[in-house]
Amino acid sequence: MRLSRPKITTWWIAVILGVLGILSQFVSIPVLSDWSFWLVAAGFVLLALATYLKDL
Repeated sequence: MRLSRPKITTWWIAVILGVLGILSQFVSIPVLSDWSFWLVAAGFVLLALATYLKDL
């Protein structure tokens, strides 16, 4: 299995999702606080897919 480097845009989107998820766990953000776990999970899955799939 060959892994590839994720594009910088994909990496930044994954980081932003993860940071928003962690931040909303500790600070009450009305829209995001209920989804904090799923934001972190989505960021991780996006980063894993971008590493596994080419050109993502």
